[in-house]
Amino acid sequence: MAVDTNMNVLIVDDYKTMLRIIRNLLRQLGFNNIEEATDGSMALQKLRQSSNFGLVISDWNMEPMTGLQLLREVRADAKLKHIPFIMVTAESKSENVLAAKQAGVSNYIVKPFNAETLKGKMVSVLGDF
Repeated sequence: MAVDTNMNVLIVDDYKTMLRIIRNLLRQLGFNNIEEATDGSMALQKLRQSSNFGLVISDWNMEPMTGLQLLREVRADAKLKHIPFIMVTAESKSENVLAAKQAGVSNYIVKPFNAETLKGKMVSVLGDF
C-alpha cells in the first residue's frame, strides 16, 4: 500500500529554523499537510484535538516537555499510540537511542540530515512513497 502523501504530519521543535528545515524537506518529499508545535505539550494538545495525524517528527531536547516525554505520552494514549513517531536529535549517544526505543520510538534521526536520510527513515516506518 502506497503512503498517502496528503496525510497530516506533525513536526515538533522549539527551534523555528529547524521547523522550517524539516517542513521544507517534507515538501521536497511531497508532503504538504504539515502542522507545527514548538514543544511537547503543545504537540500533545494538537494530537489529542485531532487524532488524524499520520506521522510525528519530534526533536528530543525541548522545554518544558521533551520529545521523549511526548513519545511516552503518545504511546500511553490508546487513541494516539498507533501513530508512527520519528525522533530527531543532535545526540547520538547509545543510551538516548535505547531510551527512545524502550519508549516505543518508530525511528531515530541524528542531526544534521538531508531529504534522502529523512525519506529513508520515513520509508522504514511508513512504507514506500
